[in-house]
This record gives sequence, C-alpha cells and structure tokens, in this order.
Amino acid sequence: MSGAGQDGAQRHGVVQPGATSRDIYDGGMAVRREVLGDTHVDRANASKDDFTDDFQDMITRIAWGGIWTRPGLSRQMRSAVTITAMVAHGHWEELAMHIRAALRNGLSRDEIKEILLQTAIYCGVPSANTAFKTAQQVFREMDTTP
Repeated sequence: MSGAGQDGAQRHGVVQPGATSRDIYDGGMAVRREVLGDTHVDRANASKDDFTDDFQDMITRIAWGGIWTRPGLSRQMRSAVTITAMVAHGHWEELAMHIRAALRNGLSRDEIKEILLQTAIYCGVPSANTAFKTAQQVFREMDTTP
C-alpha cells in the first residue's frame, strides 16, 4: 500500500510529526551504523572537529535519518541507486564505501557487477571502467582482510 493510506511511520521513516532532532539523529545513526559498519562510523566521528561537526550531524539527520529510514525502497535498491550516483559523479572513494555497504545490505557481487554494467550505458564507459577497478580493489581488500 502506498501514499495516504499508510501511517506516518510507514511513509516517512523516523521523520515523524513530533519527532525531535535527537530522534531523527538517533534513527539516522542506527541506520548509518547498520549500512556502513561501526568501524567506518566510529572513524568518521573520531575525526570530527569544530569545522566538520555540523556536516556530520547534517548527513546523519538528513541522509541517514530522513532518507535511508524511509520504507519506500529496500536497502538493496537504495544501495543500487547510490552506487549509480557515485559512478555518475565520479566519487570514487564514496563508491568504494558504498560497494562495501551494498554487500552489507545484501547485494551480491554479481548484482553489483550488473549495476556497474548498467552504469556503462547511462554514465559512460570510462566511468564504468573506473568503477569496475574500484570494485575489484574493494573485493580484493575484503578477500585478504580477516
């Protein structure tokens, strides 16, 4: 069921009427940790300072709390969309992070390969070439790290 027939929690994730900024932050942080892993999130939080604190707060509340908690797409679909966006814009470090996240979200390496093949058509072969190299490196690191 979609649209107005759903209650707010189903439509909007943690962004509910009456939700505090803290509620949204905490919900976003929970999803961020589930998708990216504690190690990545702990490293990002450890490197925060006065200059980056507002940015880290914003992405936790808005991206992770506002978007990733919504039920309209599966986490696998969100990962597929995110991988495509990273390829389209050439954000290679973020692509590596989101390939790891996609695996954590349940996508297989073969599904990631298919996503990257699709990007070759819609984002360009040179971008897909770099994306495949990035994915190879991520897989290699994962296969050799205990």
